[in-house]
Amino acid sequence: MPELILVAASGLAREVLASMRTSGSSNVVGVLDDDPALAGEHFDGLPVLGRITDATAFPTASFVLCAGKGSTREKIAFVLAGMGIGSVRYASFVDRSAVVSEDSVIGAGCILLANVVLTAGVRLGSHVVAMPNVTFTHDDEVDDFATLAAGVSLGGGVHIGRRAYLGMNSAVREHLSVGSGATVGMGAVVLRDMPDDATWVGVPARSVHAGKKQPGAGTENGRG
Repeated sequence: MPELILVAASGLAREVLASMRTSGSSNVVGVLDDDPALAGEHFDGLPVLGRITDATAFPTASFVLCAGKGSTREKIAFVLAGMGIGSVRYASFVDRSAVVSEDSVIGAGCILLANVVLTAGVRLGSHVVAMPNVTFTHDDEVDDFATLAAGVSLGGGVHIGRRAYLGMNSAVREHLSVGSGATVGMGAVVLRDMPDDATWVGVPARSVHAGKKQPGAGTENGRG
């Protein structure tokens, strides 16, 4: 089993490391992070081995991108790709309590934490993060760098776009799409297709801009 290096000293990295240690299968040798204050320090007992651009100093290691934001994971992957580090150098981590059907596909560098379930025919792109208790039901498709917070539930045939973020305990009804770069708020329930880069909250979920008064609307002299 190749040595693993976590990229980004983050809360997500701590959770991944804790899950690995609980499973007794941790082969993580250190962390890479660009914060100069961490140089030569330790992170949860692991040495900080250098900056992200020092990844080439470890030609036999595999990497797990642990930045919490999908857009940041995407930027790191772009930097590493420019250094010749591609998908074959990324390891996926699946907690031992996760349930993954035989016909589901997990892309390079994915992170699936405790009690995540992929029921049937689920396809995850690269560097998708699923926090504890996320449920993917049949035929869901999740694009690269998406992040699903704890307790998210997707109905069957849902498509989640690149870099989308779904907040804790949110849900998406079957056969809907959440656009690239979109944000679903905590506890929100998505009942219709959601466009790219939108932010929706509530039950049912709707744009955070919906219902806001325009300046001067509804009162004289624009006073509310």
